[in-house]
Amino acid sequence: MNIKPRKTEIKKIDSFIGVYIFKSKNRPIYVGKSISVRARLLSHLENAKINAKEAKLLNETDKIETLQTDSEFKALILESELIKIHHPKYNVRWKDDKSYLYIKITIKEKYPKVLLSRKENDGKSLYFGPFSSTRNVYELLRETRKIFPFCIQKKISKSPCFYTKIGLCDPCPNGIEQLNDGKEKELYRKKYKKQIKQIVQLLKGNIESVQKNFYKRLKVFTKQEEYEQAIQMRNLILRLESLAKRQKFDPSDTSSYNQGKDNLQELIKLLALYYPKLDSIHRIECYDISNLGQKKATASMVVFTKGEPDKSQYRKFRIKNMKSNSDFQMIEEVLERRFKNKWDIPDLLIVDGGKPQIRVMLRVLAEIEKTIPVIGIAKNPDRLIVGNENLPTIRPKIHNKGFNLVQHMRDEAHRFARKYHLQLRERGAFF
Repeated sequence: MNIKPRKTEIKKIDSFIGVYIFKSKNRPIYVGKSISVRARLLSHLENAKINAKEAKLLNETDKIETLQTDSEFKALILESELIKIHHPKYNVRWKDDKSYLYIKITIKEKYPKVLLSRKENDGKSLYFGPFSSTRNVYELLRETRKIFPFCIQKKISKSPCFYTKIGLCDPCPNGIEQLNDGKEKELYRKKYKKQIKQIVQLLKGNIESVQKNFYKRLKVFTKQEEYEQAIQMRNLILRLESLAKRQKFDPSDTSSYNQGKDNLQELIKLLALYYPKLDSIHRIECYDISNLGQKKATASMVVFTKGEPDKSQYRKFRIKNMKSNSDFQMIEEVLERRFKNKWDIPDLLIVDGGKPQIRVMLRVLAEIEKTIPVIGIAKNPDRLIVGNENLPTIRPKIHNKGFNLVQHMRDEAHRFARKYHLQLRERGAFF
């Protein structure tokens, strides 16, 4: 979308996460990103009244282009690509008068390293960036390293590094080099390099391909009943999805002052055709079953109040009925137990699943004589299933705030159920 740098025009655009480009005679002179592009553009106008640099930027700008993304992570990647391509002159504030800040991956080395660099200068490495701030790039690498551990040491030493102990360098090149078995050494070296390749894909913005690979591996582990590996893989999937959908990557970005309310309004619009009486939402409950093997089943109920997590209201369930041999029976048990308690009644119920799960929830609600709107969120790709007579499917745009709220609740329910599941496993409560 292209707009004039005027308050009246900026106010007309929707509030969304994305990138904006100030242009002068169709030439980019400044590139920025925000979790609320509209609010950030308005702040540029206000700052121009008291800041000479902002005023000069606005005076030179004859057009502003906006590009929408579905997360701040993708906005960060897109912003860096555009700066690299166009070198806008007003982005010099991200320089140190010598060079830009990049992520450097030393792909030609035996064990590639992931480092921060101020220059593109060796001809032997991949560079990603430039990035808008040291804070952003450190946060990006910190989260990436939790998903794909990597080495930052410049030289190989005789013992595994400190980061191996906390799972941030695994497998550690130092440890690999100490192995005597040549085949084992090569196996771990390939594993390390494969993780580096995944980091490259992530930094290129190819999140979907990385995610698809993770789900394939999860399916294999589950089918082979390798539950420890399956739990670890599910943890990585949740981290990856959390990073990909992150709404608040840069803590200094306070542009969106009322995100929860905005998300709820968008969700109400999404569901208006199917639930016309749902004109306000105060409390939402989302349910998830954590079930890697029938003896290890738990469930979670997470609660959002006014569009924000209300952790004091979260509840966890251990499946008690040993005859429950499917997710559907477990959902039935959990819902029945939930409504035996005198907790506040929700305005909306969400379940992680599709039409079969929805049918179970509707049957239970009918039996206990409760009339509550129900939706499910099915995967691959994410889509909403509405709990009315025909169980219609909604496929919102990936950046829709109401849809993102449901995804966030689903991810939070995953996390909470998994946490309880692991606590019980550690206590040996399943055996």
